[in-house]
Amino acid sequence: MADPKGFMTTPRREWPRRPVEERVRDWDEVYVPGALLPIINKQADRCMDCGIPFCHEACPLGNLIPEWNDLVSRDDWRQAADRLHATNNFPEFTGRLCPAPCEAGCVLAINQPAVTIKNVEVAIADRAWELGFAPPRPPDRLSGRTVAVIGSGPTGLAAAQQLTRAGHTVAVYEKDDRLGGLMRYGIPEFKMEKHHLDRRLEQMRAEGTKFRTSTAVGRDIGAADLRARYDAVVVATGATAWRELPVPGRELAGIQQAMEYLPLSNRVREGDLESSPMSAAGKHVVIVGGGDTGADCLGTAVREGAASVTQLDIYAQPGAERDEDAEPWPTYPKIYRLSAAHEEARDLETAPAADADARLFAASTLRFTGDESGHVRSLHLVEVDAARRALPGTGRTLPADLVLLALGFSGPDREDGLVDQLGLSMEPRGTITRDAGFATNVPGVFAAGDAARGQSLIVWAIAEGRAVAAAVDRYLTGSSQLPAPIGPYDRPMTV
Repeated sequence: MADPKGFMTTPRREWPRRPVEERVRDWDEVYVPGALLPIINKQADRCMDCGIPFCHEACPLGNLIPEWNDLVSRDDWRQAADRLHATNNFPEFTGRLCPAPCEAGCVLAINQPAVTIKNVEVAIADRAWELGFAPPRPPDRLSGRTVAVIGSGPTGLAAAQQLTRAGHTVAVYEKDDRLGGLMRYGIPEFKMEKHHLDRRLEQMRAEGTKFRTSTAVGRDIGAADLRARYDAVVVATGATAWRELPVPGRELAGIQQAMEYLPLSNRVREGDLESSPMSAAGKHVVIVGGGDTGADCLGTAVREGAASVTQLDIYAQPGAERDEDAEPWPTYPKIYRLSAAHEEARDLETAPAADADARLFAASTLRFTGDESGHVRSLHLVEVDAARRALPGTGRTLPADLVLLALGFSGPDREDGLVDQLGLSMEPRGTITRDAGFATNVPGVFAAGDAARGQSLIVWAIAEGRAVAAAVDRYLTGSSQLPAPIGPYDRPMTV
């Protein structure tokens, strides 16, 4: 630890965001370019180099956080990049998209603001690319074994990279026309510009990974045929079966799933469309769902020029501080957090009737009503208690020309036929069944990521990809030197 008193003398400073009025006029990342590097050494100095670093346990990847904090504080970017990449294939993704459970587990967070671990991570990742510390790492020799990875989200890409580097010949099958899964079409550009993804994909191509886009396994190619062509198959299709809202009026036009809406705005950024056919421009928008996907819809609608945007969260508004009885350190607490999109909505006053920023808390949708043409015009809601029981006299109506449902996902979408053609066993909750070694009931077929775990964080997705790669490598060769940071039944720390 470079400065033993750093945590006592240096206050927490985060990567500053660009002014709201500036950033909502473009789709660039929200942070001030170049503003992180001048402050990050001192922020890394705040790490206490704990004897028992709980940040390791809070992160499923097992990132070596105190080690690379110390290296960054000393300006040793090469060694910091090596230690970071030792546990994380894609730190430039997690440093931008992960909600940082590691910071909730920081020992300093017991009674002070945590170390800015996420900012240090992204600084290392970006410097590694700038300084040439992330070259392709093709294998020294090939094993002669072949693996098909279905899905190019963070789980599929992590598994493919690990298996390619182990010497296996890997092909990634992606049903969309571009690679990246939800990172490509579900994450807005203002959260992660797509050149970060493209750069990593080029690295993987240089290492030898093959990619097959616009190929839905089960529809464009038979799943059983694919299994017969490869020595092993990894199913990493994600959890794309979205949850519905079965209330009166759901059939009205203008009520869309978030993942019908967000990909169109991303396709505009890719140059496929001049404008989104679901654009929020000039419309009163209501987002049903209080999670990150809802916040992504919020930031997108603001940039498209919505007349108003309100986000409904069925949970009560959390407090600003951790509830030590209900969610003690080092668990990840439910506290009031102000994302970039919520900050924008607050400052621009997109929802004057909201409880905070653009959100209405403890709000449950009762029904939708529309006009004579069958288009939604209003959303009717009621306040609820902690048991989600309606509170009498709290009903209200919001204008709604566009309603976006961001209610999460239950498991893999089965419309392509992949699950049924392979004959995969399924859990009652809609995810793929697997054993302690990530193997499904079909020999040689493994399942990882949200398709088997259920909807989770990007750090869990990458950890699953690394762990399933070790399991496949062991299946193909009898042993493996690849790291397996988690097991299929591991879960985040809870009370």
